[in-house]
Amino acid sequence: MYNILICDDERDIVNALKIYLNDSAYRLFEAFDGKEAVRQVKSNDIHLVLMDIMMPEMDGMEAMVKIREISNVPVILLTAKSEDSDKILGLTVGADDYITKPFNPVEVSARVKSQLRRYMQLGAGNRSDEVLRCGGIELDDTRKKVSLDGETVALTPTEYEILKLLMQHQGKVFSPREIYQKIWKDLPYGSENTVAVHIRHIREKLEINPAEPRYLKVVWGQGYKCEKTFSP
Repeated sequence: MYNILICDDERDIVNALKIYLNDSAYRLFEAFDGKEAVRQVKSNDIHLVLMDIMMPEMDGMEAMVKIREISNVPVILLTAKSEDSDKILGLTVGADDYITKPFNPVEVSARVKSQLRRYMQLGAGNRSDEVLRCGGIELDDTRKKVSLDGETVALTPTEYEILKLLMQHQGKVFSPREIYQKIWKDLPYGSENTVAVHIRHIREKLEINPAEPRYLKVVWGQGYKCEKTFSP
């Protein structure tokens, strides 16, 4: 059973999402502000968080930062705003995905299942003997572990899957649309900004100078690649 935390200061929204996610495979938890959401993640084995951005006490952005200090659990942000800046900010502070209100029940269900599947694949359920290396980066897909020069690096499930895709095909350029379709398993609407934010986040964790990356390169007008070889 998957434990899903729903956090929104509007009880009608929480109740609607509980109806959308009425599934015997889910155990649903509630929170009505960011502080309570952080407490719930600390005290329960939460597998996914659906969280509103605009809330009293502590908003979703601040709560997202607090959650990332203690957990890599997938977080889908809920927002009534459609501006790209809000979505990009959410992804920058560690969110894995976002859904804009009003919700489409089918979309909510699909995105939740996609994030849960990716998260659980990073646990004990999906084993592989594959170890990928690119310069000082090592991705051990058996242990679901990424390290840089021998030091473990904590990635979110989405960041891990993007890095794995690029490392599996070193030297190959993937467009943002291709990356989005392969990782999110969804139509590539808004893919350019979404993928760019996640790539930047990975660079911040793996590159000495993210502005001049050694490993994750951008090919202007085409997309991103993992350098096949690197000579210091």
